[in-house]
Amino acid sequence: MAKPFIMLFLTEILKNNDMKITYFKDTDTLLVNFNNNEIADTKDLNENVLLEMDESGNVVSMTIEHAQEHTEITNFSFNQVEKTDPV
Repeated sequence: MAKPFIMLFLTEILKNNDMKITYFKDTDTLLVNFNNNEIADTKDLNENVLLEMDESGNVVSMTIEHAQEHTEITNFSFNQVEKTDPV
């Protein structure tokens, strides 16, 4: 289960943006685009994960090499949870 901080972080990234996930089977690469902003900087999180950011430091995309080894890409699913008003 994802930690609350990570979920909040992803919620902020995805707010008012289109997200696109592409898996390149021939290279076993997963590309997660969070928006269409121009990439200004790339950070290596480790030898298989790159994080691309715009000039304001917002996350634009994430690239994961050797995706089948480092993720559960074969079991990928997507759930969108609607915002609910507090009780």
